[in-house]
Amino acid sequence: MDEIPIGVAYSIWSGVGIVGIAFLSMVVYGQKPDLGGMIGMGLIIVGIIVMRLYSDMAVE
Repeated sequence: MDEIPIGVAYSIWSGVGIVGIAFLSMVVYGQKPDLGGMIGMGLIIVGIIVMRLYSDMAVE
């Protein structure tokens, strides 16, 4: 917890969980997400990347 603030860490794990479960459901159950789902997951991934690269929230 010395490197990443709790809010950023929580949002990253939440996003990874959402995308991971969606991917797992595609592999295991053959479910296909629609265009809205794909766009939403893409935005989650982009949001994670932006937070990791550009977040300068300092731990005091």
